[in-house]
Amino acid sequence: MPVPEVLFVCVHNAGRSQMAAALLHHHARGRVGVRSAGSTPAEEVNPAVVDAMAELGIDVSRRFPTKLDAETVEASDVVVTMGCGDACPVFPGKRYLDWELDDPAGKTLDEIRPIRDDIDARVRKLLTELVPAG
Repeated sequence: MPVPEVLFVCVHNAGRSQMAAALLHHHARGRVGVRSAGSTPAEEVNPAVVDAMAELGIDVSRRFPTKLDAETVEASDVVVTMGCGDACPVFPGKRYLDWELDDPAGKTLDEIRPIRDDIDARVRKLLTELVPAG
């Protein structure tokens, strides 16, 4: 059975999509392929996001924002957008989800934790849909 491929997309690929990709990768343990990208990537992952993920034992300090391209979308089964607007190309046959989440840019660690935890809950739910238990 093929492994489902999930792409998380936000504007800068420095916060929400990085957290979502890292959390899904962590929880899926190889049962799902995971990528993230941004329509206008930042220079680095938000340092406060790095700290928030480190609290869960997940290291995103070596990750870099990636530019969204059509090939990455085309290679994905599920595309989860997080505020990338119309910049995300749409391909027939793909499952699209739009998660409305606060942007962690400019927020403190205390403000990012609830965003991270919301993403974690959504990622866990998505994982149960992609890889049923048993």
